[in-house]
Amino acid sequence: MKVRLNLSTSPLESNRRFTLGASVIGTIAVVALLVLSYRTYSVWKNDKVLRARQDALETQIAKLQQQRQGLSAFFENPQTLQRRQRAAYLNSLIQQRAFPWIKIFMDLEQILPEGVRVVSIEPKLANDTVQLTFLVGAMNDESKLKFLKALESSPEFSHIELLSETRPVRADQLDRVLLSLQAQYSVI
Repeated sequence: MKVRLNLSTSPLESNRRFTLGASVIGTIAVVALLVLSYRTYSVWKNDKVLRARQDALETQIAKLQQQRQGLSAFFENPQTLQRRQRAAYLNSLIQQRAFPWIKIFMDLEQILPEGVRVVSIEPKLANDTVQLTFLVGAMNDESKLKFLKALESSPEFSHIELLSETRPVRADQLDRVLLSLQAQYSVI
């Protein structure tokens, strides 16, 4: 007969619960490590793509700035400035040729009363309107008033402003009153 005797000073303890808990926590830690590692790799890869795109944009910006500097140097060149001034002058001549002189004179002919004449007209084109500065001579105050009333009632002329009124000192002049006017003329 065999007798089992336990000679230890403390009873035998089971570490199964600790081992099971440590295994579960270890497994969770490994899974968390894998998830965080994958997330870190994904962020790194996306940052790499964004850095490459940013580098490409920065090189493109640098190229465009060089082109801009080249273009500004070209346009600041004295020869180019001279050509631009000449082109602006030629464009103003073309606009004057395209200016509706005949229509303006026909409209003025309809509203000019007897004893009033147009001495000079200076047009400036602006979009659909023409800014006219003109000098008008009248034989007397009555003709002058008739002209101003006719001009104000005309649908072609608007924003009429009397700049000055002078009376010539020489007796041999036909015009007793000279009016300097500014008005907008509707082209359409």
